[in-house]
Amino acid sequence: MDDDMEGGNLGSYQERLRVFPNMRTKPYTPLMFRLLMRINVRVLFVLMLLGFGAIFYIGASTSPIIVFVFSVCIISFLLSIYLTKWVLAKDEGPPEMAQISDAIRDGAEGFFRTQYGTISKMAVLLGLVIFGIYLFRSKTPQQESSGLGRSTSAYITVVAFLLGALCSGIAGYVGMWVSVRANVRVSSAARRSAREPLQIAVRAGGFSALVVVGMAVIGVAILYSTFYVWLGVDSPGAMKVTELPLLLVGYGFGASFVALFAQLGGGIYTKAADVGADLVGKIEQGIPEDDPRNPAVIADLVGDNVGDCAARGADLFESIAAEIISAMILGGTMAKRCKIEDPSGFILFPLVVHSFDLVISSVGIFSIRNTRDSGVLGAIEDPMSILQKGYSVTIVLAVLTFGLSTRWMLYTEQAPSAWLNFALCGLVGIMTAYAFVWITKYYTDYKHEPVRTLALSSSTGHGTNIIAGISLGLESTALPVLVISIAIVSSYWLGHTAGLVDESGSPTGGLFGTAVATMGMLSTAAYVLTMDMFGPIADNAGGIVEMSQQPESVREITDVLDAVGNTTKATTKGFAIGSAALASFLLFSAYMDEVASFANVPFNQVDIAIPEVFVGGLLGSMLIFLFSAWACSAVGRTAQEVVNEVRRQFIERPGIMDYKEKPDYGRCVSIVASASLREMIKPGALAIISPIVVGIVFRVLGYYTGHPLLGAKVVASMLMFATVSGILMALFLNTAGGAWDNAKKYIETGALGGKGSDSHKAAITGDTVGDPFKDTAGPSLHVLIKMLATITLVMAPIFL
Repeated sequence: MDDDMEGGNLGSYQERLRVFPNMRTKPYTPLMFRLLMRINVRVLFVLMLLGFGAIFYIGASTSPIIVFVFSVCIISFLLSIYLTKWVLAKDEGPPEMAQISDAIRDGAEGFFRTQYGTISKMAVLLGLVIFGIYLFRSKTPQQESSGLGRSTSAYITVVAFLLGALCSGIAGYVGMWVSVRANVRVSSAARRSAREPLQIAVRAGGFSALVVVGMAVIGVAILYSTFYVWLGVDSPGAMKVTELPLLLVGYGFGASFVALFAQLGGGIYTKAADVGADLVGKIEQGIPEDDPRNPAVIADLVGDNVGDCAARGADLFESIAAEIISAMILGGTMAKRCKIEDPSGFILFPLVVHSFDLVISSVGIFSIRNTRDSGVLGAIEDPMSILQKGYSVTIVLAVLTFGLSTRWMLYTEQAPSAWLNFALCGLVGIMTAYAFVWITKYYTDYKHEPVRTLALSSSTGHGTNIIAGISLGLESTALPVLVISIAIVSSYWLGHTAGLVDESGSPTGGLFGTAVATMGMLSTAAYVLTMDMFGPIADNAGGIVEMSQQPESVREITDVLDAVGNTTKATTKGFAIGSAALASFLLFSAYMDEVASFANVPFNQVDIAIPEVFVGGLLGSMLIFLFSAWACSAVGRTAQEVVNEVRRQFIERPGIMDYKEKPDYGRCVSIVASASLREMIKPGALAIISPIVVGIVFRVLGYYTGHPLLGAKVVASMLMFATVSGILMALFLNTAGGAWDNAKKYIETGALGGKGSDSHKAAITGDTVGDPFKDTAGPSLHVLIKMLATITLVMAPIFL
């Protein structure tokens, strides 16, 4: 912080208007990118060509399908570079806007470096633990026959884990990097028109989405092809290709590990700053949201980037990686049981689906154009309808490309019509995704009755607002659960009746049908992430407009974009929860197969009537509630520190309210940064340690009571109950929080007394309660349940 900022010796705002601090002395760039920037451009170009050549050589040695996947991913990366240049070519507006943006960027990058430094150390430590476990674990009969030793298996798993963690971290950095540069350009465009800022925010989000999804796909493809060539898969005496996907589980675990801590740390940061800023600024002092007089406003805006952009990038990366790997495992298992002559199509099908996702989502992103523009807000379409049109384009293309993918990859002479059944499974998944988006929009958009009813409850006080918000959140769990239930049952039935049978003549396609439905649900993931990234960028743009004291007409445009952004963020969370439910179901099935392989006995059901197994279920449900409690209380404790600091500054610097003194923004940034790093450890450690401890304890108990598979059964029950409880809790938390936020936005449009009214103050209280729900505990839960599934899959041998 500059000396004049610390001393407050700036005179009045009228004398030195709109000057804002730097949070760091110099911009931060990760070491990897700094090293690349130091290399001569020609040398770097040659190295890239050699790298691409090596990748394509390995891919060609594996399968032509891998070459296709590599090609699509690289083209999507080039397209994302074009989007970056397009966004960065836009102007940053007047100097006061650029200064605020610089302060936000400095704070976000500084926190990112510290947070991910902490996460990387924990990842290395956990990698060493995994290595030790794999060195002493038992081997499956398949591994013994293929000659895959313990040390080789340990190295493979640890490398996959660390690569997944690294790629997840890069995905988070990419999400934050674009958001802190696009926000000011959206703000500047809002001074000219209402359509242009929408297009900038969408294309900025599109850049991040294409990079994140492309990285998830190409990362799995590179690992798969590298292991295929290195281990000589399918050669005499070597590993079979159907067993190869199990070696990729570490990649998904590494991605889950980083995503969980990124979501926890970023969520605690953003919501603690938001709560502290709102409680003192808006309620006690009566100043607007994002007012430059509020000492916590910079921390709040920084939090949008580290919590909603960096964490969400890592989150969706993990979702796609986990879904791809689990579907590859189930595809390989089914192909092995059915003795399909060429199983590669069933194994590589998820990679092809997500390659087409990159193509169709790009079309959806570019379908949002700056046409029929006007400086008058009401002269253009509603921003949400524009985004929905892009989503509709993407959905239609997803249906077509999914049918093409199933015919190309899943056709087999053993069951000539099976591909059609699997195409219908994909259609079930696509319809499920659309239903989730629609349901979440209905419960969180203030154009619909639930949020308007919640806003109306604010007119009778703070308590009735809280009651109405909780009841809305509880109610909102019903429709999504019905949709998930229908999707699982129908896709399982379609797969079951596809005509694929094992040696005994029993149908075997049910689980793979569910996996295909999950792929269908995530077949538009890149466009959905684009809509999600749109939210925090629009939110930041509104804050920059308010802090730089732009005309009211500009703030009206950014307010509308911000409200739409709240809805898109909520719909994305609903989408993520639905995909997490299906992906966890697949990973649970893969875990049971893994246990059966190591134990060399059938393991296809879990009897919860056994007391120990039922206790495991209770522990799984308890884990969800305890984790949520710790996440919310972490926000509460940090927010108390922010509230006390903001109150102190208003008392000790009375000139702040009269624009005669500058707030100390840096102090609030420091408080939330250090507290969020401290507070994320406990709930994160709980999530990692719990299944391991439970599995080992009940394994020992089973050993002495003559039940050799007791540990594996208890962990299976724990995972099953945690998934069910976690899905319901996440739906409740995300929807209630989003509805509270938009009820406040609805009142701020002028309804029920507008800004400053008693209804508005009650709505702010509801929004404050909902903040840790929707941006900390809720998003962390769907990451948690997938991480529980991957960690049990990785650690399965120690439970036996």
